[in-house]
Amino acid sequence: MLVGDRIQLRLVREGDLGTLYELMTDLEARGSYFPLGVMSEPALRTAYAKNGFWDKDEGMLLITAGDEIVGEIEFFPISHYMQGYELSYQLFGAPHAGKGYTSEAVRLLSAYLFAGKRVDRIQLIIHPENAASKRVATKCGFTFEGVMRRAWFHAGDFQDVEVWSLLRGEA
Repeated sequence: MLVGDRIQLRLVREGDLGTLYELMTDLEARGSYFPLGVMSEPALRTAYAKNGFWDKDEGMLLITAGDEIVGEIEFFPISHYMQGYELSYQLFGAPHAGKGYTSEAVRLLSAYLFAGKRVDRIQLIIHPENAASKRVATKCGFTFEGVMRRAWFHAGDFQDVEVWSLLRGEA
């Protein structure tokens, strides 16, 4: 478990799966900028049974405040031909927004990855209109690198995304 001032990051437990499935499939609570795809509950349970959502080069941690699951954060390789990890995160509903949970989760996971992995780069992919994620990136020391034009298909259209990065020496 990674412990911060307001939140903890912990591995998913088997007893979390029902709640996690309900939270992850609530498209309204995901907000406008999180991918719309969902997996079936059996697929979620099969993926969990494989490795508990944690492997050498990718993983998911729950963001908890007290005993409540307020979100999740993941890391995974940027691509098969580039070095580094990308982070993805979501809060489960508006009541958890604006409390600093995501910024703390990004800082905790970034520090963990830099301390334990041979990695020099962590990146975020952010929709240009996602002001909250841009604030997270800025608060956590990420640098805006540029725009990938029409790189993401979402909500029925191709959309631009921004690339933000944090290098080991900047953390």
